[in-house]
Amino acid sequence: MAQAATRMQVLIARLAVALLVILLGLGLFWYGMSMEVQKRFWTDIFERPGGPMTFRFILQPAMAAVAALHDGIQDARTGRPTYLWTLITTPQEHGDYLRDALISTARIILLGLGMDAIYQATVLKTFYPGEMVIVALLLAFVPYLILRGPFARIARWWMNRRMAGN
Repeated sequence: MAQAATRMQVLIARLAVALLVILLGLGLFWYGMSMEVQKRFWTDIFERPGGPMTFRFILQPAMAAVAALHDGIQDARTGRPTYLWTLITTPQEHGDYLRDALISTARIILLGLGMDAIYQATVLKTFYPGEMVIVALLLAFVPYLILRGPFARIARWWMNRRMAGN
């Protein structure tokens, strides 16, 4: 996200982080981390893609890919280094890079939390806040982190090719 974030984007990102932290804390407080909880967690996670509301397993990563594409193109235009590689290898950049990712994916994460809440209420008939957090992050945040760098590389290649052709 090469452009400065608006106040609303920052507010939405803070809301997403606050909800993620609260839900994760509730999950640990209510259910703990026993072997029984971990077994139920993995069983529930692997049953979700085949159950109702399967479209979210396509919708959320697709939305994250669109956000990654937008930011990857901005990275290519501004000459910013490769996203994930810089995030991994340059500790002093972690804060800025993760902040950019969170601002870009906050709405998708909130959508994921809402969709998983509906799924849990209708299918599981219970509430597992820790699972909700993990599913939302796996479907929205992780694809963004993985795709932004390759999209930036493709955009750089395309822009260089286009400039060479002129």
